[in-house]
Amino acid sequence: MKVVLLCLLIGGSAIGFVWQKGQINRLGNQIADLEKKVEQTKADNKSLADKVAFLKSPVMIDRRVKELNLGLGPEQPLQVVRLPDQPGRATGGSGELAERPLRGGTP
Repeated sequence: MKVVLLCLLIGGSAIGFVWQKGQINRLGNQIADLEKKVEQTKADNKSLADKVAFLKSPVMIDRRVKELNLGLGPEQPLQVVRLPDQPGRATGGSGELAERPLRGGTP
């Protein structure tokens, strides 16, 4: 009886050991596959980021504008409106705007 129990214990341990080794190998293969997938995804992301940077370049934007006949181009001198700077208003230092009464009513 002791011999049978001892054989079952040793046999059960051997089967468990073989099963665990199989699991370790399977998980190792899954990890390797996932690491390859991560590296491929990183390479794809870099490639796409480079492509986006190229498409955002002024040269490429000008080319697309011409291809699509959008009629866009550099501004003409008459299209530019220049406003003179008024030092007191930009910083709010003079308080002019706060002291003026509202039109059509009381503050």
